[in-house]
Amino acid sequence: MTKTDSTGSTWRYRWAHRQNERRQQAFRAADEAWRRRDDELRRLRTLAGSFHGSTEAGVGLPMELHPGEVVFWTLPAAQLVEVRHTAVLPAPELLVEPDPPPLRPRRPEGVKVADAGLAVLTNRRLVLLGGRGRRDWTYGKMTGLSHDPAAPVTLIQVLDRRRTSGLLLPTGAVADFRFKLTLAFADAIEQRAAVVAQLDALIEEHTAARPVRPAVLTPAQAHLSALVPGGRRTVAAGAALALIVPAMLFESDPPVRPGSDVAAAATPAPTGTPVAPPLAPVLRAEPTAAPRPERGRSAPKTGASPHGSPQPSAERSCGAPVNPFGYDFCGGQRIRKPAAGVCDWFDCVPGFWAGKGWLVQCRDGTVSLTGGQRDSCAGHQGFRRTLWT
Repeated sequence: MTKTDSTGSTWRYRWAHRQNERRQQAFRAADEAWRRRDDELRRLRTLAGSFHGSTEAGVGLPMELHPGEVVFWTLPAAQLVEVRHTAVLPAPELLVEPDPPPLRPRRPEGVKVADAGLAVLTNRRLVLLGGRGRRDWTYGKMTGLSHDPAAPVTLIQVLDRRRTSGLLLPTGAVADFRFKLTLAFADAIEQRAAVVAQLDALIEEHTAARPVRPAVLTPAQAHLSALVPGGRRTVAAGAALALIVPAMLFESDPPVRPGSDVAAAATPAPTGTPVAPPLAPVLRAEPTAAPRPERGRSAPKTGASPHGSPQPSAERSCGAPVNPFGYDFCGGQRIRKPAAGVCDWFDCVPGFWAGKGWLVQCRDGTVSLTGGQRDSCAGHQGFRRTLWT
């Protein structure tokens, strides 16, 4: 039996079902993304606390360890790369990147492969044991470090070598290598506690941002705008047109009918034609009409103050749907943490809360939380414009 409300209609139930299904789907996607990042942060925190090397790991390596040197990590499929032109790299930093961008297995321009072999990470240095010899990057002499954000390349500058060089690794080993290199460098300068504190702060911030399960909507909460195709956006567009069209008609001059007194007055008389004297005014019993403004001058607008000061205009939107959060397309600040009920007023993309960026509108009219990302609005015809608050 079909469910109906007190008026006998079923559209309210259909609206509540669609809204609840969409909100639950968005919540599940956001919660899954949150759990993945939480697991990764806690894995990195555990690794940072238990990151210890061993001298046994160096047994069998074709290199001699220094006194007190231990091996943290090894990788056999590494390539030595060198930069053709001299470049100044930024100073090494103890920054943790729990969400590395996707990398492509490519070699950047201006970088050539010089050798290949076994990469060894110790508490003193990074070593490549290649077919042409050994290349060392000692932490105490390191002056520059740069991880390519789009390619699996890490470049290093040291004091005892003029040319910048580094490693090209398989994409699957890049994230683990970069994090362990950060830990090894921090351990060498006795700053591992700073990396651990940074991870603790990231975990605390991430815990506070856990998605909240949305409340269940009831049929009584359905708006009449749900009956209109397009919902609130269609209603808002119709209201905007209803305000703009009368304003344009009010500002324009009325049409002049042929044969009227105004048309006759505007038509110049032929040369030599005697001009008839003006007729005497005829007294009428009707009240005197208000004088029409001179042509070329706009009539005073309704709502203006006596001193000509501008009055407050209607709430701006610049094409954005009417919403209680003040989000529009007019400008302001980017929205990195939108309100919990934003999807009740905007058409959110599937998996909206899993986005990492600021609030943007895609070309198909949906909104996404992928502003600033390389693949912003992927699958929704691309990026269109930014929402502001």
